[in-house]
Amino acid sequence: QVQLVESGGGLVQAGGSLRLSCTASSRAFVAMAWFRQAPGKEREFVAAIEVIGPVTEYADSVKGRFTISRDNAENKLFLQMNTLKPEDTAVYYCAAASTAPTAPTLSLRSDYDYWGQGTQLTVSS
Repeated sequence: QVQLVESGGGLVQAGGSLRLSCTASSRAFVAMAWFRQAPGKEREFVAAIEVIGPVTEYADSVKGRFTISRDNAENKLFLQMNTLKPEDTAVYYCAAASTAPTAPTLSLRSDYDYWGQGTQLTVSS
């Protein structure tokens, strides 16, 4: 029915940059987000963006380094990651919400009803 497909992961040295992409099969989303899960850890919020409005939200750990954006016409979501750190190593998941997330935050896993399969990012020292 609804499909989200991530791409762009890979191996990057510390301080490098990489851009992740997510292609959605539907435009009927009000918000999209990136989450990540490192080995031995729970899935955590990274960044989110409202599809219609200009509102974005970032985890403290990535503020100033990551930028989330979207191309509504192409049903795509992006995550530009700069000055990467080994701590950023994780599987990154694209998520989408078909209904409005609970204000004032876009960071709750429970607000997202569609998820991609994930793409691996490994940052070496």
